[in-house]
Amino acid sequence: MDSQPTAMTDGLHLVADALKINGIDTVYGVIGIPVTDLARVIQEDGIRFYGFRHEQSAGNAAAIAGFLTQKPGICMTVSAPGFLNGLVALANATTNCFPMVLISGSSERHIVDLEQGDFEEMDQMAAAKSFAKASYRVNRIEDIGVGIARAIHAACAGRPGGVYLDLPAAVLGSVLELGVAKKSLIKAVEPSPASIPSAESVTRALNLLSKAEKPLILLGKGAAYAQADKDIRAFVEKTGIPYLPMSMAKGLLPDDHPQSAAAARSFVLKNADVVMLVGARLNWLLSHGKPPTWNPDTRFIQVDIAAHEIDSNRPIEAPVVADIKSAMAAFLAAMKPGQVKASAAWVGAVTEQKQKNVEKMAARLNADPTPMNFSSALRAVRNALASRPDVYVVNDGANTLDFGRNILDMKEPRHRLDSGTWGAMGINMGYSIGAAVVSNKPVVVIAGDSAFGFCGMEIETICRYKLPVTTVIFNNNGIYRGDKPDTFPPTPTGLYQNARYDKMIEAFGGVGVHVERSADLQKAVSDGIASGKPTLINAAIDPTAGTESGHITNLNPKSTLVS
Repeated sequence: MDSQPTAMTDGLHLVADALKINGIDTVYGVIGIPVTDLARVIQEDGIRFYGFRHEQSAGNAAAIAGFLTQKPGICMTVSAPGFLNGLVALANATTNCFPMVLISGSSERHIVDLEQGDFEEMDQMAAAKSFAKASYRVNRIEDIGVGIARAIHAACAGRPGGVYLDLPAAVLGSVLELGVAKKSLIKAVEPSPASIPSAESVTRALNLLSKAEKPLILLGKGAAYAQADKDIRAFVEKTGIPYLPMSMAKGLLPDDHPQSAAAARSFVLKNADVVMLVGARLNWLLSHGKPPTWNPDTRFIQVDIAAHEIDSNRPIEAPVVADIKSAMAAFLAAMKPGQVKASAAWVGAVTEQKQKNVEKMAARLNADPTPMNFSSALRAVRNALASRPDVYVVNDGANTLDFGRNILDMKEPRHRLDSGTWGAMGINMGYSIGAAVVSNKPVVVIAGDSAFGFCGMEIETICRYKLPVTTVIFNNNGIYRGDKPDTFPPTPTGLYQNARYDKMIEAFGGVGVHVERSADLQKAVSDGIASGKPTLINAAIDPTAGTESGHITNLNPKSTLVS
């Protein structure tokens, strides 16, 4: 009697199985040689696949999904050129500390290593090493489970980041006995284990904070990622200390919270004598902690999971090396009643400065010029969002981002998403798709016309998947600002004048709206959110509005030569 044939599987199905056993339910990417059938297989196995028009946007979607869920977002690309496009997003994820895995197919190893000229030949793993937290290659089908488990651990453990996983075509096409294949799968157990702070470090930090006359708590996006929202709020409110949220930490406490010092940012940085950094790095976004922005005598507490971050720019007198969730729980448990309390004089001084700055801004926000400027347009968007704290906001551009950071109020944590640490333009479409997919909530994008240009074709992706994304383009006909009418040839910062981006989305069945007044903009945003349909609003902004390089003009050298 003939024996039954041995059941077999292949690398394509084994990748799908390895992802599923690790709870991965979504993959973002662009298909082609050699991963076309891999995308089909994972979709047939119940994993959602979102196909993009460009790998960088797919990678950005995966990265922001990782930030929002604490699970690594997965991006899949083809070899060489597709891999390089995705690598930009992977580097951005690493810099921003978002857990992400870039999986790319690659050419035959024996040809690549001898540089014999294979199709899209490239040593992708070597290229990724400089831009990723870790970089791996699977050379045998039986190691697919190991490779995916290692990638997940590396992306999530300690300070999160981007990981590259190389899957050669030969491995994807290989076959293996089904029983052996199943035994080769690995479920990554606790890829992000708790890192408990030492009791000494907690005591040291609380003692320093208790002696402060002008304390400040500075919350970074690491605090938002930690999802320790209740404990962070409890600590802030029990101590009464003013807090300053970095851009993507807005909403950890509502922006209208009485202890928020966001409207007095320059004042508190200049005058605070003890600053507690929670998930924030003293990088360029905080002037490296240096004068004149900062008080040269400020003493620092830093809560960070990465010990190597301590003393990176200023001496840290009280380092607390731990994950933020564990650290905040430890602070609350160790803090004695009344041990740390901000003085009424300091709180009053911050409140007074806030009021002055709010009054100055109110004059700009209450103006209603025609054409709109950034302030009046953002006021309209803010008003439309006021009753919808559940909406995710993606903010991208130069002036659009700078003004938006200060004008758009956030009430919920992790609902403001922007370019972050690297300042990378063009994240808007990828982030909006990732946020819509993982949250199943409406998303509003506010982007400059230049920033939209990096990734604008993804509006087709939004329409194809019927995602509830309303995109507002602040169109001032240029990068930073537009040209004078009929300027030709255009200046290096000029874009096509009076472009109608709203017509683009109509080609894909979405809703396009053109507005020139703030009242119409407010209504269009409200209508877009309420409809749940892909919507694009072309908001015509004064071409002369905006400052070159936004709020960081000092970083853009100017020629001193007379032409």
